[in-house]
Amino acid sequence: MPTTKIYNMAGEQVGEIELSQAVFGVEPNEAALHEAVKNYLANQRQGTQSALTRSEVSGGGRKPWRQKGTGRARTGSTRAPNWTHGGVAFAPKPRDYSYTINKKTKRTALKSALSLKAQSSDIIVIDQINMDSIKTKDFQKFLSAVEASGKAMVVTAEANENVIKSARNIPGIKTTIATILSPYDIINCEKFIVDQAALRRIEEVYA
Repeated sequence: MPTTKIYNMAGEQVGEIELSQAVFGVEPNEAALHEAVKNYLANQRQGTQSALTRSEVSGGGRKPWRQKGTGRARTGSTRAPNWTHGGVAFAPKPRDYSYTINKKTKRTALKSALSLKAQSSDIIVIDQINMDSIKTKDFQKFLSAVEASGKAMVVTAEANENVIKSARNIPGIKTTIATILSPYDIINCEKFIVDQAALRRIEEVYA
């Protein structure tokens, strides 16, 4: 069963905790993780790209020259794709790229991502993540104290407005709650910072 240290917000070790084998000690499933990441990125796409086809470009209603006898290639419109100012062949149109994946696959991917973080010792457990006021400078001090200077994901048990607003202007820092976790966000961050209450919630929900 994997274990990790518990720190306070000043970066001091205050104990140790055993992580759930069912959530943080599984054999990572690369196929499920790849599928979940691909699904997440596809669902982020806006799909608003659009271009005009030859039938949508204005003009080009008259045949430029007669069919035969000019020595030039026959053509019926100045808005054909091979003409300057012509339409686009196979023009992209607005579409929805989102799709769903199997719930079991998504859960396997999430456990795989958490287990990879546990294996690489990139999980930082805090006894309690709390801010008395909205203060980005104080939150930055906390991150420095626990040696999370790069990309980091901060997880709390419930939505904490002071924590969210204190962290939102710090580049590379993302906040979320224990019941809304994404495999992509977990593997994309360098440090996974979670408070004890959120850790218990994760083990309770995903075990």
